[in-house]
Amino acid sequence: MSEEMYIYIRDVMAKPLTISKSAPITDALDKMLSENIDPLIVTDNGAVVGTISRQAIAETLGKKRNADMPPTQIHVSNTVSEDFTAAYPDQGVEILPDLLQHAKIVVVFDQEHNLIGQVTYGDLLKIMQPSAAVKDVMEPAYTINAEERVVHLRRRMVDEGIARFIVAADNGAIGIVTETDVARSMRAFREVVEGKHQDHRIRNLIVRDIMSTPLISVDAERPLAEIIDLMIAKKISSLPVAGGNGQIAGIITRSSLIKAM
Repeated sequence: MSEEMYIYIRDVMAKPLTISKSAPITDALDKMLSENIDPLIVTDNGAVVGTISRQAIAETLGKKRNADMPPTQIHVSNTVSEDFTAAYPDQGVEILPDLLQHAKIVVVFDQEHNLIGQVTYGDLLKIMQPSAAVKDVMEPAYTINAEERVVHLRRRMVDEGIARFIVAADNGAIGIVTETDVARSMRAFREVVEGKHQDHRIRNLIVRDIMSTPLISVDAERPLAEIIDLMIAKKISSLPVAGGNGQIAGIITRSSLIKAM
């Protein structure tokens, strides 16, 4: 490939979005939702110290030991992960798929180790896409009943390492519930229910109350490039795939697309 055609990380990286480790996790969640980013880079006096994810916020807000503490008083420092990947702007984009399989974001530093950019799944998918069939990039689609309690949903997410579930009812699939839905609902619940009542009241919260609707799905015969374009345009991280019988056959995620590269 000629020098003119070669694509560097500096050509695809975006402006870094950061949060101070001293900020409340509610500010981090608000920024993630408004900027459609996950995870968020965490800094301390300008230096990168890790990242914070929606999953980590959901887990923190759901812990019983934090029940008496308002969400605005829980700081990012209590939830930060020190595990992140980094690259330099003059490196080629071919290293990004491997880096993004380790973490959801690549932090970009200059030669003086100053933070100058970031690369997410979405940034890479805009310029590089897998040449594979839809069936080859699908992940299994896990389902949960709409009447299931949210505490059981959270337990399955943690124990089974599942980030999203298709929500099922008697009339079929009716929605999807993700780590983002759990994080938002846990924050709202903690803000309106006093600590002494939370253990009892949270058992009345069911998946139907927090799921995202309507369920957007794609046909298994649709070209993969169109599906990726739809995910980027709609700013969504996953799309269920409907089989020939109309049932959900699997799910395509940004993560599964990166793994297929």
